[in-house]
Amino acid sequence: MSAESTPLASQLLIALPALDDPNFARGVALICQHDDEGAMGVIINRASEYTLGDVLSQMNLDTQDEALRQQVVLSGGPVHPERGFVLHDDARGWDSQLEVADGLYLTTSRDILEAMARGDGPAHAVVALGCAGWGAGQLEFELGENSWLTAPADAELVFSLPLEQRWQAAGSRIGVDMTRLTDYSGHA
Repeated sequence: MSAESTPLASQLLIALPALDDPNFARGVALICQHDDEGAMGVIINRASEYTLGDVLSQMNLDTQDEALRQQVVLSGGPVHPERGFVLHDDARGWDSQLEVADGLYLTTSRDILEAMARGDGPAHAVVALGCAGWGAGQLEFELGENSWLTAPADAELVFSLPLEQRWQAAGSRIGVDMTRLTDYSGHA
């Protein structure tokens, strides 16, 4: 399934400084699905306490790839923190796959982690535990309250930039210096 038909799917949500919810403060979330029932995304700039080696071990999978074993697993959000979400660039058609943007996919099935463990996974992939969810109309309300900025999804940001640079870099993609914004908002 492609996400083209959903308004905010394939967009990055960039938390404005005034957003003080500890789950999202200075966060960047990739919106994977959005429709009239709500939205789902994965926070892409928060490290969890786990490595991919920890996750693979919990799944009784092993890998000889030490770099893969040491890869940081993201804290993707407060919803379903026990579930794994893999953002990647591989269109092979895994068991449970959603195209988020052109060349950017979300997979939640075990087969992709098995392939990664044996060295046959996507060229670029990040694993997150948990996701972010918004009920019907909630995300639109938060956008109206100036809690978030939006920017197009960016594979370099998702796969290559260090986590601590992603918030500022996401804002820069739309010409905003996040460090120059205030941590309060007003309404006229």
